[in-house]
Amino acid sequence: MERVYNFSAGPSMLPVEVLEQAQKDMLNYGGSGMSVMEMSHRSKWFDDIIKSAEADLRELMNVPDNYKVMFLQGGGSTQFAMIPLNLMTGGKCDLVNTGQWSKKAMAEAKKFGTVNVVASSEDKVFNYIPALDKASFSPDADYFYICYNNTIYGTRYTQLPDTGNVPLVADMSSMIMSEEVDVSKFGLIFAGAQKNIGPAGVTVVIMREDLIGNAKEDCPTMLNYKTHADAGSLYNTPPCYSVYIAGLVFKWLKEKGGVAAMQKINEEKAAILYDFLDNSMMFRGTVVPKDRSLMNVPFVTDDDDLNAKFIKEATNAGFVNLKGHRTVGGMRASIYNAMPVEGVQKLVEFMKKFETDNK
Repeated sequence: MERVYNFSAGPSMLPVEVLEQAQKDMLNYGGSGMSVMEMSHRSKWFDDIIKSAEADLRELMNVPDNYKVMFLQGGGSTQFAMIPLNLMTGGKCDLVNTGQWSKKAMAEAKKFGTVNVVASSEDKVFNYIPALDKASFSPDADYFYICYNNTIYGTRYTQLPDTGNVPLVADMSSMIMSEEVDVSKFGLIFAGAQKNIGPAGVTVVIMREDLIGNAKEDCPTMLNYKTHADAGSLYNTPPCYSVYIAGLVFKWLKEKGGVAAMQKINEEKAAILYDFLDNSMMFRGTVVPKDRSLMNVPFVTDDDDLNAKFIKEATNAGFVNLKGHRTVGGMRASIYNAMPVEGVQKLVEFMKKFETDNK
């Protein structure tokens, strides 16, 4: 069968050009006579792969020289523990609760110290980013934690909190490299790869150097950022193939004109879908307009049976993985960097037809 339009929230679609390159390299990478999956992580081939991936990532995100880039394992969920283990030197952090992932980060951080919840949008099923009152920030917090884009609920920060000297820590798993971000405003950025970077198995961490090396004494070796920063992400065997595909995605992004060019495309895609939702008599978006994500678009009809019918018919028409998260219901279209504009246009055409046929 031909390829579908995959609106999965993660693992998500990858650029076809990247998959085709991986296919070409599958049995014999760069004249090595073997696949990347088979080669030693200490080989010159893999050394080139990981160094090139880091250099391209630094260029794409304009990462300052005083930041380390690490390719780690364990997903964002391991970061929820690594962050307090390494940063919570005074026993306190601030956190904005904007959904399931910030709640999980909060639960882990509470094992190591006090979490001051500065604001929460739980009262309206996380369909907005709460306004922040600087008076509620802790001036002596070790760090200030946000989830930049909420995959499940479809919200995103359009304005960052001003945390002064307190390092800002951001989970960027579902929006990294989808829009321009000033890395220097953050102490630490992390992102699970399986949405906008590559296949599951690698997690990118971008961390200011002065924050490295402050881990608790009983911090496990593998959970200490210094271990990985000092070893160039090669302390133990990294997820070699995931790093390799991520590197191909970075090259693809550069060919597309980089993050600024991709942001324009993403804004165009999001506008096509939101404009339809705002004018539809059947479908509606669930998020407050000012806080809408460019990457994850939850939407519903007012009828659960109609939602189920839509998901089934959309799947049969080649628009797959549109079922919303169980906590929101309805539908969700994740339109990451790899989703072409035409995929969103065709989805909207399908939605228009469905609306006409089911009046």
